[in-house]
Amino acid sequence: MAGAVSTTRGQRVSRVILWIVTIAALLFLIAPILAIIPLSFSAGSFMTYPLPGLSLRWYRDFWTSEFWLPALQNSAIVGICAAGLATTLGTLAAIGLWSARLPGRALIVTVLLLPMMVPDIVTAVGVYFAFAPIGLTNGYAGLILAHTALATPFVVVTVLATLAGFDRTLLRAAASLGAAPFFAFRKVMLPLILPGVLSGALFAFAISFDEVVVALLVAGPAYRTLPRQMFSGINDNISLTITAVATMLIATSIVILLGVAMLRRRAGALARKAQP
Repeated sequence: MAGAVSTTRGQRVSRVILWIVTIAALLFLIAPILAIIPLSFSAGSFMTYPLPGLSLRWYRDFWTSEFWLPALQNSAIVGICAAGLATTLGTLAAIGLWSARLPGRALIVTVLLLPMMVPDIVTAVGVYFAFAPIGLTNGYAGLILAHTALATPFVVVTVLATLAGFDRTLLRAAASLGAAPFFAFRKVMLPLILPGVLSGALFAFAISFDEVVVALLVAGPAYRTLPRQMFSGINDNISLTITAVATMLIATSIVILLGVAMLRRRAGALARKAQP
């Protein structure tokens, strides 16, 4: 009995220590965010604490500025197009890797995931030297293609994780009933893996919308994205409008993460429902 009590007490102490370490790590990670958000509501003109007052002037400055709105439009166009391409390519690649018995499957997966592991500056320099000779460094096309390459691995990982719980016998049953492969994919597989596909699309959009290093080298002056415009604003003249933009980007990221969490829960429910 004493040993059991001692063990239980030790487990409680370990649990408390784990919670303390976890909370400390979370506070360390979100401290910069907690410092930026209040500044976006400052009535002053400098990044100082305590705040001289509260105001929405920096948000009004963003939504009425000819400096920021074109950058937001560019980010939206590039992000949506890159997410669409990355979702299509990544989903097809994931299904091919899942269904085919390839001898070099591990090597292929490693190559597909390289953009996630290679530093952004290395990718940006490589993209610049590859795109510059063919005139893709001053427009939407080059930026969309580069962001598609960066975002596709996230789609592949997400869809592969969803396919891990997919029952292959459902496709065999559809084939035995005379369904063509594409019809079986559209009517049987896609509805079940759709939450994973949409999660990958959200990740792809987030990666493209937040990317700055490739945009610095590939996008021309007329095609600056929102993160690149923030980078330029910090170098030229620090304005608290940047903190308002950062706060909106943080809110967008939170919404995307909540959407991914809901889609994952939906995917789990569909997988359980499809099990015999």
